[in-house]
Amino acid sequence: MTFKAVLACSLIASTAAFLSAPAAPASLVGKQAISQRLTPSLGLRSPLLPAKLSASRSTATGALGLSAKVKAEYVWIGGRGGGGDDYRSKTRILDKMPKTVDELPLWNYDGSSTGQAPGEDSEVYLKPAFMCPDPKRSGDSILVLCEMLNPDMTPIPTNTRTAAAKIFEGHEDQVPWYGIEQEYTLFQDGVPLGWPKSTARPFGETSPLYQFGYPGPQGPYYCGVGYDVSFGRNIMEEHLDVCLAAGLEIGGTNGEVMPGQWEYQVGPCVGIDAGDQLHMSRYLLHRVCEDNGIVCSFDPKPIPGNWNGAGCHTNFSTKKMREDGGLAAITAACDAYGVNHEKHIKLYGAGNERRLTGDCETNSIDSFKYGVADRGASIRIPRFTDADGKGYLEDRRPASNMDPYVVTALIFDTGVLKGDTKAFDNIPSL
Repeated sequence: MTFKAVLACSLIASTAAFLSAPAAPASLVGKQAISQRLTPSLGLRSPLLPAKLSASRSTATGALGLSAKVKAEYVWIGGRGGGGDDYRSKTRILDKMPKTVDELPLWNYDGSSTGQAPGEDSEVYLKPAFMCPDPKRSGDSILVLCEMLNPDMTPIPTNTRTAAAKIFEGHEDQVPWYGIEQEYTLFQDGVPLGWPKSTARPFGETSPLYQFGYPGPQGPYYCGVGYDVSFGRNIMEEHLDVCLAAGLEIGGTNGEVMPGQWEYQVGPCVGIDAGDQLHMSRYLLHRVCEDNGIVCSFDPKPIPGNWNGAGCHTNFSTKKMREDGGLAAITAACDAYGVNHEKHIKLYGAGNERRLTGDCETNSIDSFKYGVADRGASIRIPRFTDADGKGYLEDRRPASNMDPYVVTALIFDTGVLKGDTKAFDNIPSL
């Protein structure tokens, strides 16, 4: 037979095999369903095609003499910086699945279109730094978080990862652990979920929505359950699923104090990995919201007035702090944070002065204090840490739009290394 005849027969055979296969179970069909497998090359969970569909794809590619390809989504931070509202990504097709991030090729993008390079010298390099399975795609797919580099391979101003990694480098024996509490607010048509899209007449003060259709005062929304107090749970659940499918260290999630506001926790993560995982989780949150017609905001005070802002409380400890007698190292770190409070605040997120007012479970941005079980303090020492004489501290100052590379490195540099915090002096957009 001619080549065309062989090709036609192969396609007909593989198509017939697929069409005659039993339908995939309902549990494997639909946007919300996530099937997982263990990826030996990455050591992480990954989405998997239904078995019959995967087999039919292999049959078809085999009949054509083709090999399976890998979809790699290169992700980077845009010109507005690492505050969570400017992620960019594009797809590169690879011939095989990389075993480590070092096997991934260098790439580039048009920096003049992201506000990171002039038009006459627009190419910015993408250097892969972190990878995980891509839960938004089927088959062999990965997400690749990248550093952004100039033509001479130096970091561009919005690449804060390079400086942060240098601070952690050589101090692996300290084993710095981070647990980051990322708060965010969900918007649709310009207003948070659960809030009115237009003004309405009040119908008496007995109604929970008597104030021109606005939600009642804070109280029932934190960890609330019910149609009238919980807004956006479907987004939270889908985001939780995709993060777990990507192998990210997600510790939990909950509804927050303001309606339409949620929180999830990343960690425990060690060193630079905390920033990598938080950025990837934020990217996935934007992807989930994109699919559902929702906008995610990391603004630290999205609604003015007597409503809680959105923070990114950062829990921190070192090996010494977690050992017997570690409370002394914790209080010494807190003292160092007090001395460097002004420097830290400048790098803890844009617009944080609207959140750190001294109200709504915050300390004033202009002062510093730490205390046991005090949620109105700059630094909280958990009660059991104080009782056990060891444990961790919680820095409550970072805003929800903080750059995790900057904040985690500063906390370690100031509190443990007693550094001068100058590594990030020239970072824009903070």
